[in-house]
Amino acid sequence: MLLTTSTNDRTFMVQNYNLEGALDVLERGGLMLYPTDTIWSIGCDATNPLAIEQLLRLKRPNQPDCLEVLVDSVEMLRNFVAHLHPRIETLLAYHIRPLTIIFDEAQNLPSNLLNNDGSVALRMVQEDYCRKLIAAFGKPLVATYACVGCNSFPANFGAVSSEIIQGVDFVSRHRQHEKLIGQPSVMVRLSANDELEFLRD
Repeated sequence: MLLTTSTNDRTFMVQNYNLEGALDVLERGGLMLYPTDTIWSIGCDATNPLAIEQLLRLKRPNQPDCLEVLVDSVEMLRNFVAHLHPRIETLLAYHIRPLTIIFDEAQNLPSNLLNNDGSVALRMVQEDYCRKLIAAFGKPLVATYACVGCNSFPANFGAVSSEIIQGVDFVSRHRQHEKLIGQPSVMVRLSANDELEFLRD
């Protein structure tokens, strides 16, 4: 079954995902709990510093180094990094597992989304629900482990605490009943010598 979702005067034909409620919360600068192509995450509009501040208060400790930015395409990615190296673009095209890339220089993103050294973690999502949500919203999303603190991550919806569920403005119904064990993405960074450094595999 397909439905039509319209936002920002653009119309998208999507699978029967519950995008309308998520889009409404994102537009209002709220927080959502949603499944990504890795694990369940807390998210918000990645271009809204007030929404990011709210997310960090819920997350605790409020350090941005556990935040990632999700985009739906290479074209969207280019809007938020100063330079997309050809080696990274090739890796994005052929890497099978979800891949987070640390970019040393970001652009068009709030300062409270950046790591202490000014870098930013970005991921081009592979999961259909996330891609369609980001495309419909027209802007990237923040993703961070749906837990308080950064020492653990929820393997599925059943592992998300009530504190997180009550602390967000919208909870996605998509994939709530799955028992699959989610895992964080592979994480890489391009060195000063243009060599790929795998920080998490």
